[in-house]
Amino acid sequence: MSDSTPAAANAVEFAVLNEIGIISQLSSAAFEARLPDGMRLAHFRVLNHFARLGGERSMVSLANAFQVTKGAMTNTIGRLLERDYVTVRADPRDARAKLVSITPAGVAAREAALATIGTEMVRLRAAFPPGVWAAALPFLRDLRAWLDTDRDGDRKPG
Repeated sequence: MSDSTPAAANAVEFAVLNEIGIISQLSSAAFEARLPDGMRLAHFRVLNHFARLGGERSMVSLANAFQVTKGAMTNTIGRLLERDYVTVRADPRDARAKLVSITPAGVAAREAALATIGTEMVRLRAAFPPGVWAAALPFLRDLRAWLDTDRDGDRKPG
């Protein structure tokens, strides 16, 4: 007889998310340990966000995207600004708001950070059979997209 309790019904989903959480902790610590001097994971993530999506973002939209407070994002952007990795300008539609964009130095810093982990990526790829990484990607992208949409309140429970 199968267990139909809510915990049993959600066991596989919880186990997957638990593994993703542990992987996130382990990979984040390993990645941050290999970043260039003075760069933190939060800095890299913001640079990567801009390199991936381009354009300008407000402090509020960045804070929302990274699920941190506006103060935390202001601190991160301030550190990136000190290194000339981003520019900040007044929003012409709202003088109280600021718009952030990546600079060529920020793009170069992101690329340098990626280069520092190159040998680790080769080791990681070699640790698993060919095709495993590509096979995992569609599910992970779909899960991320669903969680992103759900976070924004577009889905109702049930």
